[in-house]
Amino acid sequence: MKFIALTLIVHRPDPVTGVQKPTRDRFREVLDNALLAEELGFDGFGVGERHERPFISSSPPVVLSHIAALTKRIRLFTGVTTLSLLDPVRAYEDYATLDHLSGGRLDLIIGKGNGAAQRELFHVTPEDQWDRNAESYEVFRRIWRQDKVTAATRFRPELKDAEVWPRPYQQPVRVWHGSATSKESVDLAARYGDPLFSANVTNPIEPYAELIRHYRERWEHYGHDPAGIAIGAGTAGIHVAPTTQEALAAYRPVFEANLSFFRRAGLPVVFETLEDFVERSSALIGSPQQVVDKVHRYHERFGHTVVHVHADAGGLTDTQHRDSLELFQSAVAPVLRRDIPDPPFDWAPALAAPSTSEEPAHV
Repeated sequence: MKFIALTLIVHRPDPVTGVQKPTRDRFREVLDNALLAEELGFDGFGVGERHERPFISSSPPVVLSHIAALTKRIRLFTGVTTLSLLDPVRAYEDYATLDHLSGGRLDLIIGKGNGAAQRELFHVTPEDQWDRNAESYEVFRRIWRQDKVTAATRFRPELKDAEVWPRPYQQPVRVWHGSATSKESVDLAARYGDPLFSANVTNPIEPYAELIRHYRERWEHYGHDPAGIAIGAGTAGIHVAPTTQEALAAYRPVFEANLSFFRRAGLPVVFETLEDFVERSSALIGSPQQVVDKVHRYHERFGHTVVHVHADAGGLTDTQHRDSLELFQSAVAPVLRRDIPDPPFDWAPALAAPSTSEEPAHV
């Protein structure tokens, strides 16, 4: 099993102290957390993409390029690249450049994104967002694989023998499809034989397990070998401590502050108590053995081989967060690496010769 630390670069007051860091300091914190993730032995570090409050993750290629310059080994993930909002040509240029600068350490997790504010900012409607996402991915995918591309696109000017530079380093880059609530992204991933990354954050396990089951069905429908399936899953929070009591005591102020924030903001509350949150959400809160047991329970339903955890302290103190991640890597990750297989592909840069034989019909 592989482990990724991921941040959406939320920029709001600390839920416990009420203090909000200056923007520059928040970015510095992201860089420090990436360095910590590499130091502790995480396999990947991810940066989300959002174009609305309270996020400042509007430019993941820039942030990840800086992280690439500071790190040597860790793979760099997006989570998610909102292709429904982006010109696929420009997105390709940014990420192909990043892939060269990082020495082929890039993985993309794509998705349509969410939130009315960012849709309005980019003039994307709820009715066309899925079509935009699919078209952008199909064009992006072809540009990565073909030296010249012709495409009769609906949502950007048509391409006629278009050459886009730089040509890629990884051949091709691995693209995961982020899945939260809809079958559209699941079907797109299965159609192309791409890995799936379940958000697995907001709700109990059932709706995510159902989408993963649908993914497996559609994968076989499109004629792919079931042995090639790779699934990742998120977590709703993390705090690993030597004992259950210590973990709950440290995380309780965070949970209660977030619960109050959700209620003030009029957001839906799924878990009313910390105990319910620990029991029924994907949060990894407890002793090392509790966390191992929970990942195993989710693996029984998902069959996933990659897990992402929160890169940010999120209301814990920096010391609490570091101690938690250190304990995770020393007492949890080794057990899960032994018990659960890695994804069915090499984690190293993909430098094999490109192939277009599996391409569906052109745009």
